[in-house]
Amino acid sequence: MVAATSWATRLKAGLARTREALGGGLGALLGRRRVDAALYEELESALLAADCGVEATRALLEDLRGREKRQRIEDGAGLKSALKGVLAERLRPLERALEVGAHRPSVIMVAGVNGSGKTTSIGKLAKWLQQHGSSVLLAAGDTFRAAAREQLAAWGERNGVPVIGQQGGDPGAVVFDAIGAARARSIDVLIADTAGRLPTQLHLMEEIKKVKRVVAKALPGAPHETLLVLDAGTGQNALAQVRAFDEALGLTGLILTKLDGTAKGGTILAIAQARSKEAATRPVPVLFVGVGEGIDDLQPFVAADFAEALVD
Repeated sequence: MVAATSWATRLKAGLARTREALGGGLGALLGRRRVDAALYEELESALLAADCGVEATRALLEDLRGREKRQRIEDGAGLKSALKGVLAERLRPLERALEVGAHRPSVIMVAGVNGSGKTTSIGKLAKWLQQHGSSVLLAAGDTFRAAAREQLAAWGERNGVPVIGQQGGDPGAVVFDAIGAARARSIDVLIADTAGRLPTQLHLMEEIKKVKRVVAKALPGAPHETLLVLDAGTGQNALAQVRAFDEALGLTGLILTKLDGTAKGGTILAIAQARSKEAATRPVPVLFVGVGEGIDDLQPFVAADFAEALVD
């Protein structure tokens, strides 16, 4: 199992580009002796540069000003500490642990747009589940992208995990067969890959709805988790993706990938703000974040750790 300190170090390293985008505002916080209006203006610009979004930035700064007054903060160092607290508080509603023990097999269906890192995330998630004591089987439900089955098979071989798939054909049939195999082999968790698609491709969105119906027919109550993989580099477009896939599938969680390759890590704040406004009774949580290409670089999202890594 990955040591907590090792993951914290990689998380900070993975968010380096976002911290650079925040550098103007945070540098001002550290350099100024007193908190003033100009400091807040610089911080606002920095948050927008990190793609936090206008609405989320304004809400965060409003919370920060309130904390500053309550705690009578006068210097940049104090405001930096307060900023960590406000960030963690705003992100905490997105925090939820993945639990797979209630069903056997637990079926996790994974969706996403082309190039989001979906298949790679599945391979890393399989490794994480194994590290936590679960047996895993993969379903190669992406039957259209060239070499998608081979890519998933490579992850299966790397993890020592079986993969059910077929060249071409119907993705629903692949997942149906995989559920039967998981039950016959007493597998703990089945992860079903699906073909990448854009929310604007309505015929493909209808197809993935069909796949979900097939899953439910094969195993009543499944899928137990329906996850959307988001490329952090898409910035504010991630909000539209969440909305469209949630409407189509009823998402239970998000995986935010490629944080190490973008300065737009602040997008997660925009997601938190949008979800609190649009679906206050059922927010879609961020279950995992990815900060590198290593097999252990996908780990559960923890709001306090993310805020710490984002600011420090």
